[in-house]
Amino acid sequence: MGTEGSTMLEPVWRGLPPIDAPGVSGSASCSLPARFEAVQGARRFTGATLEQWNLPDMFDEVALVVSELVTNALRHGVSGSHPDGPPRAESETQVRLHLMRWHSRLVCAVRDPSEKSPVAGEADAGQESGRGLYLVESFTDDWGWHPLAGTLRGKVVWALFLLPRPR
Repeated sequence: MGTEGSTMLEPVWRGLPPIDAPGVSGSASCSLPARFEAVQGARRFTGATLEQWNLPDMFDEVALVVSELVTNALRHGVSGSHPDGPPRAESETQVRLHLMRWHSRLVCAVRDPSEKSPVAGEADAGQESGRGLYLVESFTDDWGWHPLAGTLRGKVVWALFLLPRPR
């Protein structure tokens, strides 16, 4: 992972056990277009990455969480970001998915250009929309978000999965 990724995700590590450099075993990221079809691409990317990392049994939970985070980024982070402001450069408006693996944990992080905090919505009975962050909370060991610093604008929403111990 490059300098941008490690700096951007620094707040993710606060409050977690220390991560030693030899424990890092993989990272992957991809840019996603600002279209809802990107959710399917994010799921494929997640599946291929988990397969490469020999974690295919985690696909259902991780793909569900990635789908929710990407959907929220597209729905609230791209379309809702600075409607009255000047047009943004293409690189600023992209949603980016990061997957990082250590020996004991997996982090999924989605970056979007909005500076608004994610809010768990109240869904009415029978409504599908509004439950995304509750699902994220239910299927992960922790999740959170933080605004980007420096020249990057927007935020990162992340989800943490503890990995099963090897047998």
